[in-house]
Order: sequence, then C-alpha cells, then structure tokens
Amino acid sequence: MQDRIEVFEHMLANDPENTMVMFGLAKEYEKLGRHSDVIRILEDYLSKADDEGNAYGVLASAYLQNGDREKAIETYKKGIDVSTAHGHPSMANEYRMTLDFDLAG
Repeated sequence: MQDRIEVFEHMLANDPENTMVMFGLAKEYEKLGRHSDVIRILEDYLSKADDEGNAYGVLASAYLQNGDREKAIETYKKGIDVSTAHGHPSMANEYRMTLDFDLAG
C-alpha cells in the first residue's frame, strides 16, 4: 500500500493540478485510515475538480473519523446537492440516509 502512495505522491509532485491523481491518493490514504491526509487532499481536489458527488462522501467520512461532526454534516449536505445536480439520486439518497440515521440529533 505504501508503494502505491509513494507513486501517487510522486505523480502529484510532478503534476500538482492533476485531480485524478489527487482523488486516487485520497482513496489510498483512506484505506490506511490517514484521515487528516484525506481531508487535506480532498479539500484541494474539490477546489479544482467538478466532482459528481463521490468525493464529498469520502471527505465527510474523513471529517467524521477525525471528530469533526459539523464539517461532516456540512459536507454530506453539499454532496447531496452536487450528486443530485449530476444525476446521481442513489448517491444523494445514501448521503441523506447517513444524515438521517447516523448523524441525526
């Protein structure tokens, strides 16, 4: 796993605007539970990419794992808006269910 991260980090160092590499690196960090790194990469990714919703769920989960419940809720809500706008109603419903059942209250 570390080898894959090193490859992605090297690729990103050579092309810092490559959003596909950013997302791939964030997913590798996610697998290792490196939530702060997921947050750092995906915040940058979302400032540059027209994501269709998936990154918002990964980012919200990382916020939650890092103990930032409010940022997680805010990010899931944004993910609902974005995924709906891009024609992904099942993703939007998944985020709604997470908000309603896991983060309610």
